[in-house]
Amino acid sequence: MYFTSLPNHAISGFDEQRHFEKFKKHNIIFNAKASQSHCARHVGCLSIKTVLRGEEWYGIGNNHMAIRPGQFLILNDDQEYSCTVDTPEETRVLSIFFMKEFASSVFRDATHSENCLLDNPFETGNKSLEFFQTLYAADSSMQGRLQNLIHSLEEHGYETDRVNEHLVFLLNDLIRFHKKELFRADGIDAVKPSTRKEVYKRICIVKDFLHSNFMEKPNLSDISSAACLSVPQMIRQFKTVYTVTPHQYLTQIRLANAARLLKQTSTPIHDITWMCGFENVSAFCRAFKSAYGVQPGSFRKE
Repeated sequence: MYFTSLPNHAISGFDEQRHFEKFKKHNIIFNAKASQSHCARHVGCLSIKTVLRGEEWYGIGNNHMAIRPGQFLILNDDQEYSCTVDTPEETRVLSIFFMKEFASSVFRDATHSENCLLDNPFETGNKSLEFFQTLYAADSSMQGRLQNLIHSLEEHGYETDRVNEHLVFLLNDLIRFHKKELFRADGIDAVKPSTRKEVYKRICIVKDFLHSNFMEKPNLSDISSAACLSVPQMIRQFKTVYTVTPHQYLTQIRLANAARLLKQTSTPIHDITWMCGFENVSAFCRAFKSAYGVQPGSFRKE
């Protein structure tokens, strides 16, 4: 099923049960534009969330994260969450929900040998993966996959078989990302695998907090509290995973966003300074030149 507008859950007579029943029977795609939208906490199926423009906030447990262009979020089966769009300009949202049986059949195909698949070709399986529910940077392969899907939908409309072919490869991309995350988690400094996994989940919360709040001035105490880690453990394990400290990572995020604004917009440098969380223009210019080798104005002209 394919929708080009987001549902208005607040409208009188909206049937929540009927709406969410669809997700048990179909793969569903939302390719929509909105400046105001809110869906209160509800339980969903396996899904991928991204935006092509603007931002969308998700609440998972006590944690809140913003998805912006170039990022995506994976939510597992039976995960409770809320989502909100509240932007001055329209946000373009792309959400893809995978029917449980469809996802299970793809996971079975990806995790069994060709011999096993030949011996039981019509077994759908009930295998599911527990993804790390964190912000991912969409690489060129993932971005191309999503753009091809959007082009197909806009060119041909929702043709079930055509769309399902795209979704098979998209799920395989999610498995690829998952394997990378498992490798990172295995590098956590802890003896038990279960401890490594739990610490990594909390380090992901730190990363997501930094990405979502880079325009603010988050301090180590606030960040560690959000992740339920002590400040020393958070700093030590974060550097184990990302090779830099949380503060250094935050600076990298700010500079990357500043570089994007310099190249893609005509926003004045003093405005970019505060939009990216720097205290003043002088501090921004010093940090930018240290990272990119040139002043922001020269970088914009290149």
